[in-house]
Amino acid sequence: MGGEKSILKKLLVGLFIFLSIQVQAQNLSERKAIRKAVEDYIEKASQGEYDWELRSYLKLDTMKVNKGKKQLDLYLSHHLEYSPVREENLAHFERIVSSDLPSPLNAYQIRLFMGKKKGRKVTRDARRKGLVYAPKLSAEELIPNFYREKNKKTEERMPSKQFLKWQKDSPQNVRNLSKSYELDKGLQNRHLALWNSHGWYYENELDRWEWQRARVFQTVEDLFPTEFVLGYIVPMLENAGANVYLPRERDWQTEMVIVDNDSKEERYSEEGKVTNGATGFARGSIPYKSGTNPFELGTYRKMTTSKEENARVTWTPQIKEPGEYAVYISYATESKSTTDARYTVNHSGGSTEFSVNQKMGGGTWIYLGTFHFNTGADASVVLSNKSEEKGDVVTADAVRFGGGMGDIERNGQISNRPRFLEAARYYLQFAGAPAESVYNLNADTLDYQDDYRSRGHWVNYLMGAPYGPYEDPDNEGLHIPVDLSFAFHTDAGTSRNDTVIGTLMIYSQLDLDKKTLFPDKTDRIANRDLADILQSQIVDDIRIKYDSAWSRRPMWDKRYSEATYPNTPSALLELLSHQNFLDMKFGNDPQFQFDVSRAIYKGMLKFLSSRYNVPYEVQPLPIQQFSLDLQPGNKVMLKWQPTDDPLEPSAVAERYVVYKREEGNGFDNGTVVNGNSMLFTDLKKGVIYSFKVAALNDGGESMPSEILAVCNMEDDKEPVLVINGFDRIAPPMTVEKDSTLLFFDNRLDAGVSNRFSLGFIGEQYNYDATSDWEDDDAPGHGASYADYETEVIAGNTFDYPYEHGKAIRKAGHSFVSTSRKAVEAGDVKLMYYDVVDLILGEQKETYPQRAYHKPKFKAFTEALQTELTTYLKGGGKLFVSGAYVGTDLFEGKGEEDSDVQFGLNTLEILGRTNHATRRGQTIVMKKEFDAFRNVSFTTELNSEIYAVEAPDGIEPANENGVQFLRYATNNLGAGVYVEGENNKKVLALGFPFETIIGEKKREEVMKAILELLQ
Repeated sequence: MGGEKSILKKLLVGLFIFLSIQVQAQNLSERKAIRKAVEDYIEKASQGEYDWELRSYLKLDTMKVNKGKKQLDLYLSHHLEYSPVREENLAHFERIVSSDLPSPLNAYQIRLFMGKKKGRKVTRDARRKGLVYAPKLSAEELIPNFYREKNKKTEERMPSKQFLKWQKDSPQNVRNLSKSYELDKGLQNRHLALWNSHGWYYENELDRWEWQRARVFQTVEDLFPTEFVLGYIVPMLENAGANVYLPRERDWQTEMVIVDNDSKEERYSEEGKVTNGATGFARGSIPYKSGTNPFELGTYRKMTTSKEENARVTWTPQIKEPGEYAVYISYATESKSTTDARYTVNHSGGSTEFSVNQKMGGGTWIYLGTFHFNTGADASVVLSNKSEEKGDVVTADAVRFGGGMGDIERNGQISNRPRFLEAARYYLQFAGAPAESVYNLNADTLDYQDDYRSRGHWVNYLMGAPYGPYEDPDNEGLHIPVDLSFAFHTDAGTSRNDTVIGTLMIYSQLDLDKKTLFPDKTDRIANRDLADILQSQIVDDIRIKYDSAWSRRPMWDKRYSEATYPNTPSALLELLSHQNFLDMKFGNDPQFQFDVSRAIYKGMLKFLSSRYNVPYEVQPLPIQQFSLDLQPGNKVMLKWQPTDDPLEPSAVAERYVVYKREEGNGFDNGTVVNGNSMLFTDLKKGVIYSFKVAALNDGGESMPSEILAVCNMEDDKEPVLVINGFDRIAPPMTVEKDSTLLFFDNRLDAGVSNRFSLGFIGEQYNYDATSDWEDDDAPGHGASYADYETEVIAGNTFDYPYEHGKAIRKAGHSFVSTSRKAVEAGDVKLMYYDVVDLILGEQKETYPQRAYHKPKFKAFTEALQTELTTYLKGGGKLFVSGAYVGTDLFEGKGEEDSDVQFGLNTLEILGRTNHATRRGQTIVMKKEFDAFRNVSFTTELNSEIYAVEAPDGIEPANENGVQFLRYATNNLGAGVYVEGENNKKVLALGFPFETIIGEKKREEVMKAILELLQ
């Protein structure tokens, strides 16, 4: 019996062991199947077979199979957070992976986790919940609220009740009361902090001022993002209703005037009862030593608010140079400060009124807007004590006009640069920030580090306790409820293949103390949401419009100061590599800069819409087909068409804002109209009026249109029609040979900036793609000169009808203007005009960065050729000028080409060569054209008018034409005059009329042209 029991026991043990081995084998087989299914999915996703863009180095760390709950837990490496996660991605992952698993695993629920938290306690707590270990996050937690279904949004990503109450109790810092519309689906009541990369700084070790990055591909990273931030992003955000704060100077105006109650140099005046305040701004001794706070050198004044004005303060600047000036105010915040301080800026375009909430922003420069001021005119800023809030305190300190030059001294040296080029460290000192907790963090020994670290501390200083700077969290700060913080950079790195380095985003889920919550206890996962939405919008838009293979680099959760320090949702963008030639082929394109900036604005709008759970609309694109029609009775009819945005269904124009300018003054505050036309009456005789139009919806105002002009001389002469055919903006031409010789060649074509260039420093001189970086002073391939880095270079201002119009008026003629597209669409009939002046500037067919996109900006489009042919056959008179009037028709084309035929038979000119001269000097060949004697035009870069680097050599095509003008250096043809059939007349210049040097000479030339044509 005992033996039988022993045998039975052994059999049972053997069976148990056998079954255990079988189970283990099955478990091992299942785990292998799971791992293979997951790894296969990751491999295919990383190769682009699926929509989910996963990294090839993403790994499955471990797994747990819960057969009781029929649940499969997969623990992936932290690299999952590098990629965007969407609900459809997780559903697709589960469907594909499950289909590759054996039964019964293919019916299990799959849960995805990412990363690993360390520590015994967190591991013990995780195991109590049935987890293998404590993951950093679940995959679902990586989905921003914006991309979630409504019932799946999580509250920890929302602002705290404390923050929402703060916002509700605090009206927006600055409101423009002269705008004749209000927004309810934009960024109204939002306060945003952002900045443009590095800046000119003092290098302590080398005892010199320098850039923080290398000069490559005609720019430097300290400047390049400025093209985006100041040129587009800030205006777009402000057009959506936001107040935008920058830790670097935003105004590139090098003149500066400060009017202050403590200074006797400028005109400051008071009326009524104005009393002493406490410590405030004074100019002090210039330059400032490090640590000197100009907002502690003087005093401020104050008044008591009233329903009716009985006191006011006026600041009247002495403007030495006419132009555009940013206007900044300063004041103090007191316990009874008003939220409705009424400022009026009197400028050349009229008067603009603002309401300023003085409960926030005291003791720094607060931006009101940028306005045009004339020399010696009665420009002023007026602060009234009239307010909707009776009995409060309104304070008055200095007012600043313009950005000026840097005035911070470091070791006996100043920067000798415009202030807008300097790093944040120096502007923050000038703007009154506390030294030890914001910008002087290394006791004056390391400006480089002070600069990039100062920005996040400054954001917290804007907000104040409990969100204050890390070194001083209880600092009251400026009481500004900052909604988000954004740093715009570009990266280094090169690629030897035909792909860009692409777009990287950086955020931090941990603060300096490694906490995952903001001071108000809301989750810093909001930082990742912001980074994800911004990167997704940027990359999606670029792939649709420019490069379908644009690289989406990771989203890094790393403790970079600009992404870590701010106590509000923040992200750091590395848009592309400024060191990589292909990236910069896109980056130097002004249209690319516009589209990327619009993507950033859209990303911020969508993030904040989701964060505050409010609807949004994207502001429309600029209008098109703009035209003016001079009508009897001193009237002009304005017409235009909206521009559809295929990327944004909400970006629909609902109304429009028409802005008017008289002569060379600034524009007025605009008039809102509901349709796409407006009749303007009461034109004054001989006065030039200019107009621009912006599209409008509940989300904001578009960027402005081109500017058209009109003048009624009230005589019997037919008005001259001015067609603006110059709408080109483009990067410099590139030369590429065998992937070893890659460069931007400004001699062939310098491109055209959109209005101006803030980032161009000089031409590239190192073309060798194999040349490696050694030092920022010897950066290798792409190295560029620095001869223009202190200048703002003029581009296409879209304002040339005014320049032509001034000369037409001087000749005694009325004129009206239109866009080329309005002519092409048939909105404007050429037959109604005796003389047409066609502006072609530097318009020419321009090829995109990728060959699969169509060329743009053809000088004579097919539709325009049709209209001009009909007009000239009927005896029309045409004046056409431009740098590519011949080249765009003739270069590289056979005689049968329709462009060539148009040039030979309609214009009756022959395009002989481009790059006809480098000096811009001409000589007259016929006495009857003496008005052209001593004509010269601009060929060097400058801040006033674009340079003509490649004027055309043109000749008569037949005996109907005469060569009346040649280039002085080589006798190539510069101007042709044609008298053809049916009294047709054409006068063509191989250089743009508006670039002729000297207004008087332009007037003489235009008078002669009109006399010849009529």
